[in-house]
Amino acid sequence: MKKKTFAGLDKRYDVEQVDSIDAGVLETFPYDYPKRNVEVSIETEEFTTVCPYSGLPDFGTIRIRYIPQTSIIELRSLKYYLFSFRNVGMYQEHVANRILDDLVKCCSPKWMEVTADYKIRGGIHTVARVEWGKHP
Repeated sequence: MKKKTFAGLDKRYDVEQVDSIDAGVLETFPYDYPKRNVEVSIETEEFTTVCPYSGLPDFGTIRIRYIPQTSIIELRSLKYYLFSFRNVGMYQEHVANRILDDLVKCCSPKWMEVTADYKIRGGIHTVARVEWGKHP
């Protein structure tokens, strides 16, 4: 019996490099109560990147929690920023760190946590969580 081969299984799709991520689109507005610790929570289930190996899409939920110091992240700009990851080949753990680094640079919070909670793929559920600063 002749062994059947699946030529398409080794296919690789093109991916964009990390320099495609557009942190320059991020904007803030002033936080008028810097002496008060308000915890801001942001969540989106519409986050996508691609696997850097295969180019296949990875879908996930991004959760951002932070305590502003003097600036608050403008949500429309955050949406555009997250959208810039769409075709970037990046490992899940690196995504969480990159988002944290870019957002801390953007708004200089007192404290911030970013969670990248990816959909189950290949029977494995991955959650990457990173934190900056000390939660008051």
